[in-house]
Amino acid sequence: MAPYEVDTPHGPARVHVETVDGARAALVLGHGAGGGVDAPDLLAARDAALEARIAVARVEQPYRVAGRRSSPRAPVLDAAWTAVVERLIAGELAGLPLVAGGRSAGARVACRTAATTGAGAVLCLAFPLVPPQRGGKPPQSRLAELDAVAVPVLVVQGERDRFGMPPPGARREVAAVPGDHGLKKDVGAVRAAVRDWLAAVPR
Repeated sequence: MAPYEVDTPHGPARVHVETVDGARAALVLGHGAGGGVDAPDLLAARDAALEARIAVARVEQPYRVAGRRSSPRAPVLDAAWTAVVERLIAGELAGLPLVAGGRSAGARVACRTAATTGAGAVLCLAFPLVPPQRGGKPPQSRLAELDAVAVPVLVVQGERDRFGMPPPGARREVAAVPGDHGLKKDVGAVRAAVRDWLAAVPR
């Protein structure tokens, strides 16, 4: 299916949908703050999902569609994402259990909106746990965003990610793979971790 645009409160987003016969669920993926939907780890997750008979939609946020690289504030990202997910689950992905996910900033969006979108599970690629220190202020952990998710979560994290390694939790699995925040060193390991987890979700 050719990419198409979806209206949101903050301008048009662009969606890339790939379906599979007899799909048992849907995975919707968001990109990182300065990247796009063709990041290696996002493509690895897409491939793992399609292999597991899960339809995939990769979402480009409106600021990227407009050609900007600077990410807007969290409420803007969350509102645009929610609008797109609502459109998808009312259309091409209707009736399929939803797995929300993304890489880096996109993973944060998926976590923050999981309850609103009705996601049955959340996939986080390269979750940016601790932002870089700025202005001499101690960095603030974003672990609360992960802890707030009330459904199963998988975090796939590079062993040398400069943003840190999230701990596992009651509903959260953490798969450490070779590499850094880009998750480019071993995309096969990323794909395998996602594939194994998706075999058991949504639960």
